Amino acid sequence: MIDRRLFIAGLACAALPARAALPVPPARVLAFDVMRKGKKIGAHGLRFETSGDELRVIIDVALDVSFGPIKLFTYRHNAVEIWRGDEWVSVQATTTQNGEKMLVTGRRTATGVAVDGPKGKFAAPANTLAATHWNRRMLDGPFLNTQTGEVQRPKIERRGEVMIAARGERVIRAEHFAMAGEVVLDTYYDAAPSWAGLRFKGGDGSTITYERV
Repeated sequence: MIDRRLFIAGLACAALPARAALPVPPARVLAFDVMRKGKKIGAHGLRFETSGDELRVIIDVALDVSFGPIKLFTYRHNAVEIWRGDEWVSVQATTTQNGEKMLVTGRRTATGVAVDGPKGKFAAPANTLAATHWNRRMLDGPFLNTQTGEVQRPKIERRGEVMIAARGERVIRAEHFAMAGEVVLDTYYDAAPSWAGLRFKGGDGSTITYERV
């Protein structure tokens, strides 16, 4: 998950039959162009790999913001999330922002979720899911920020259907969910329900949007 606060600081479905509860796209990939002020500043991709009843979600994010030849912001985020059946098992994530590396792991245990991140080791509630966005179920309870290692509980408001931009001047009909509180952003899901887009404010007030490829 791209953490809005750190971004600000840097700038100043159809499901598989055996896994009906998980919105795995038929093509086993999701890809987004990340846009700022009408220009692409990076990409966010997810690959879905299965082996038996195990699902691996491989996430790669790369963002770069420059002013002429001067690079203002660089961001790389790589994560692997594992599900077994429709139960979340673990996540392991590495984030490098402007040269600073952060590592986060989360693993389901018999009593909760064991987290190890920049703020140390602790036990999160058993219903915690990784904030990887592709699965709308993450909105149902607390989620683990895979960049900061924090467990977050934003207020979530369901705002109904809207039309959002996708690559190539396409539009997608999607349901809009607005987060407020410790996380402030808008996220969108289509009828599958697959993740369809994301929007939040950058440090200069510009809008950062995800446009599905």
